[in-house]
Amino acid sequence: MQTSSFRLRENISRIFMTSVSIAGSLLILTHLMNVEVPHNPIILLLFSVYIIICEYFPIPVWKGNTTLTFPIIVTLYLLYGLSWTIVIYGLAVLLVNILSRRPLRIVLFNPTTLVLSFFIGVKVMESLDFYIHYDSLVLDSFVSYSILLIVFIIVNNLMVDIVLWLRPQTYFGKAWMQKNIVEGYSAIISLVYGFMVFLLGNERKEVLDFYSFFFFFSPLVGFSLLSAVITRLRKEKNRLKALFSVTTDLNKLVPTNRFISIMDSSFQKLIDVDAEMLWLKENDSWEVQHINGMVQSTEPLSSELIQLVNTVTKPVLIDNRRNDIGIADAYFDYDLKSFIYAPLVIENGQVGMLIVGRSRTKSFSEDDLSSVATFANQLAIAVKTQSLIKEKEKRLLLEERNRIAREIHDGIAQSLAGAIMNLETAERKFPHHPNETIQIVSDSTKKLRDSLKEIRQSIYALRPYPTEQVGLVPAMKNVIQSLEKEGGLDIRFEIRGKEVSLSSVVEKLLFEVFQEGMANSVKHSRTKRIDVLLGYQSEQILLKIKDYGIGFSLIEEVIRAKSTPHFGILNMNESVEKVNGSLQIDSKDGEGTEITIIVPIANLGRGKEYDSSFVS
Repeated sequence: MQTSSFRLRENISRIFMTSVSIAGSLLILTHLMNVEVPHNPIILLLFSVYIIICEYFPIPVWKGNTTLTFPIIVTLYLLYGLSWTIVIYGLAVLLVNILSRRPLRIVLFNPTTLVLSFFIGVKVMESLDFYIHYDSLVLDSFVSYSILLIVFIIVNNLMVDIVLWLRPQTYFGKAWMQKNIVEGYSAIISLVYGFMVFLLGNERKEVLDFYSFFFFFSPLVGFSLLSAVITRLRKEKNRLKALFSVTTDLNKLVPTNRFISIMDSSFQKLIDVDAEMLWLKENDSWEVQHINGMVQSTEPLSSELIQLVNTVTKPVLIDNRRNDIGIADAYFDYDLKSFIYAPLVIENGQVGMLIVGRSRTKSFSEDDLSSVATFANQLAIAVKTQSLIKEKEKRLLLEERNRIAREIHDGIAQSLAGAIMNLETAERKFPHHPNETIQIVSDSTKKLRDSLKEIRQSIYALRPYPTEQVGLVPAMKNVIQSLEKEGGLDIRFEIRGKEVSLSSVVEKLLFEVFQEGMANSVKHSRTKRIDVLLGYQSEQILLKIKDYGIGFSLIEEVIRAKSTPHFGILNMNESVEKVNGSLQIDSKDGEGTEITIIVPIANLGRGKEYDSSFVS
C-alpha cells in the first residue's frame, strides 16, 4: 500500500511537470514565430552569453545558491521586446540544464517555469502600469520593475513548491523557508541592480551601446564567476575535510573491531544518500554487514551474484536504473533511481562491496563517485588491517600457549614424573627399609607441593588479563594503588591527550612492560617517588616511568639480563618490538632511572588525529 501511494504521488508530480513543460514549450515556440530581425545582434549575443554564464554559475547565499540573471533579462526585454526575451531566456536555461547533465524532466521543466513566470509577470506589470504615475520616470520604471520581479518570484516558486509537495519525498517547512530566504537574497540584489539599470538608462539613454552594456553587466557576470569558483573550492575543501574526518574515525576503530560502525555514525558526513549497503567477504561467502535507508532485502549473495560481483573491479556509476540494471538491483526499493557500486579491493582481490543509492536519476556527480570510491578503498584497508591484527593476535596467543606447554613439560611434568618414580621406589623399599622410605616420601611430597604451586601459577596466568577485564588505564591505576598501599610510595600518574581504544594484545604488552618497570623501581631503586606518564599523541603512544632512586649501570644490567632467565630488560625490549615500538632506558648511578616506551599509532592500524598544522 505504501509503495502504491509512493508511485501515485510520483506520477501526479510528473504529470504536473509535463503539463508545465508543454505549456512553457508552446509559449517559447509561439514567440519564436513572432521574433523579428534584431536591430543590434551583437548586443543580443552579449546578453545571451551573460545569461548563460549567470545561470551556469550561481552565486552562493545563505545555505543555498541563486542566480543574478533577472536584471539582464529585464534589460533584454526593454531593448528587444518580450518575444526575443522569452526565446533567449528559455533556450539559455535549457542549454545550461543540458550541460549540467540533469534528468530530462528537469531539463524541460526548469526553463519552461522561468519563461512562464516571466511572461505572467510582464502581463501583470502591464495591467498595473495604468495605475502607476509618479513625477519621476526612474521611479515609475523602478516600481514597474519591482512588480515584475515580485510576480516572477512568486509564480516560479509556487510551481516549484507544487512539484515538491506532490512528490512522495518529504518536503519540510524548514526546506521551504530556506528556499524562500535564498530567493529573498536574489530579489534584493536584483532590486539594487535594477534601480541602477533605470538610473543609467535615464541619464545616458542616448549613448547606451555595446560597450555600455558590456561594462555595466560585466561586474555582475564576474561576480557570478568568482563566487562560483569560490563555492566549488569551498565544496571541495569540505568534501576533503569530511573524507579526512571519516577515514580518521575509521582508523581509530580498526583495532577495536568496530570499524563497521563508522557507516552508522559518520558516513553521512561524507555524502548524503537514500540507501547504503555493505557486503564483506569472509572465506568464500558474502555477508551483509551494514544496511541503511531504502533497502528491501538482506539475503546473502547467491552463487550467480557472487560471480557478477567478482567482475566489478572498479567503481560503477548508474545514472538511471531503468536504462542500466545493477547486479544488486533486487536488494533495493523500486523508488531508488541512481547507484554507485564501489568494490573493496586490496592486493588485486575483492574483500567487499559498498553500494549507495539515491531516489533521483543522475544525482551523483564525479566528486560523489570519487568520494565513495576513496571511502571504499579505506574500508578495504581497514578490513585487511583487521585481518592482520587478528592473525597477529592468534600468533601471539599460540606462542603463549606453546610457552605454557613448554613450562608444563619441562617443569611440572618432570617434577610429577620424578615424584611418581620416587613413590614407586618407596613402595618397593617400605617392607625392608621403612626409614629410607619415609625420607623418599617426604622428598616426593615437597616436590608435589612445588608442582601444585606451579600449577596454580599457570592457572592464574590463564585467567583473563587485567587489561581485558577493566582496560589499560584502570589496570595501571589498580597496580599503582596496590604499590602505594603496600610500600608507602608517592606515585604520580598523569594521562595526557584523548584516550583511544587499542587492541587487547597492545594493551597487554604495554601493561606487562609497565608492571616490570614498576617492579624494578620498587625492588631495586630504593625510591620514595615514582612518576608515571601515559600520553596519547597524534602519531604515537608514550609511556614513561621515572623514579628518583639510586640508579644503575645500564651496561652491567644488560650483561646480567643475558644470563638471567626471568622477565628483564631484554624481554621488555622484545615485547615492545612486537608492536613496532621502541624502549629507551636512561639511568646513572645515584641519579634515578627513566624508562620510555613509544608505540607508533600508525602501526596499530590507526590513522593520524586531526591536527591543524598537518591539515594546513
